Amino acid sequence: MKRMKGGEEGSHGSSSESPPEAHKKMRKQMSEESEAVEASESPDSNWARLPQELLLHIFQYLPLLDRAYASQVCRGWNQAFHMPELWRCFEFELNQPASSYLKATHPDLIKQIIKRHSNHLQYVSFKVDSSTESAEAACDILSQLVNCSLKTLGLISTARPSFMEVPKSHFISALTVVFVNSKSLSSLKIDDTPVDDPSLKVLVANNSDTLKLLKMSSCPHVSPAGILCVADQCHGLRELALNYHLLSDELLLALSSEKHVHLEHLRIDVVSENPGQHFHTIKKSSWDAMVRHSPKFNLVMYFFLYEDEFGPFFNDEIPVTHLYFGRSVSKEVLGRVGLHCPRLVELVVCANGLRPLDEELIRIAKHCTQLSAIGLGECEVSCSAFVEFVKMCGRRLSQLSIMEEVLIPDHKYSLDEIHWEVSKHLGRVWFPDMMPTW
Repeated sequence: MKRMKGGEEGSHGSSSESPPEAHKKMRKQMSEESEAVEASESPDSNWARLPQELLLHIFQYLPLLDRAYASQVCRGWNQAFHMPELWRCFEFELNQPASSYLKATHPDLIKQIIKRHSNHLQYVSFKVDSSTESAEAACDILSQLVNCSLKTLGLISTARPSFMEVPKSHFISALTVVFVNSKSLSSLKIDDTPVDDPSLKVLVANNSDTLKLLKMSSCPHVSPAGILCVADQCHGLRELALNYHLLSDELLLALSSEKHVHLEHLRIDVVSENPGQHFHTIKKSSWDAMVRHSPKFNLVMYFFLYEDEFGPFFNDEIPVTHLYFGRSVSKEVLGRVGLHCPRLVELVVCANGLRPLDEELIRIAKHCTQLSAIGLGECEVSCSAFVEFVKMCGRRLSQLSIMEEVLIPDHKYSLDEIHWEVSKHLGRVWFPDMMPTW
């Protein structure tokens, strides 16, 4: 009987549980669900509770548009979106949709930045297209940055220099706002703009102790006296870029004075606006003073001249380190380069003509003992002379960009053979280029 009763109980237990067992199972299930809820709400798994420091680190890697989308997730992420650290560096992209393929910074975002973050901005650049409207919009924004103290400012024209088409008074007024309110401006890039001497004086009056980099090539309203004022007062200036018409003996001597720091980088653009333009000559003694004061400075020169305009250049020793010829240059000029540029490190010749440059290359290899990079475009060099050039320079030639059309086969080397010989002297595999790489 007991066995049958036990069997019946076992059969009955398989279909329905006794109250104590059912209660125990329910409590276990509730406990597991409670743990799951607690786990989902813990800081480790709740994205809304990420620490602000971690959110800031993540947001710094996001593009602006993605960052804006993320700010809509929750209140915490929206607060992170407005953290001052995220707005110290910003690039305004301004363009007209009908004339540009670039994405523009949304006008609503610009208003929000000016309203909430203008006092946080420190490293700012403006990238504008070829339209005057975009350049004027950049000036309008600059005029409103009255509560910020910028450390760097860059005005970049992606196509033609649109800032030059803005009314000069509008541009100068906007730039003056930045110069007056920014007491620690260290880097200023204002190429192709209508900046003038009086505005440079405002710059110097408010930022002379901090300015280290100034790039202002193609600024026609600046005179040699204006740039000399900057050099006289900004003794911490380390990098300077300007057109050749602003370069003078007085400027070089000012940059070489004892109270001035060692200049690291000087870029000079030598541009001919009209054929037959006259260029002044810089004394060798002025260059010598510069080298004595800053023996390691880089002198970068870009030449965009016609062949008959090179008369004042390379007749005496010049401490140029990086030399670029954007137009055709004669054999005679390249010969003078080989004689008078002992500090030359890099040379790029885009075009020369149909006369081989054999002797000129050999002369450059002989006298320019620091040369480590060279590029030749529409020129002609015999294969034998080129191999001799590489042999004289040796493995210090870290960059050798020579178009295949430049090399002329001769009795000693063919185009199929020359790469083996050049590779042997360079200590690495080398082939001529199919297209320019500079």
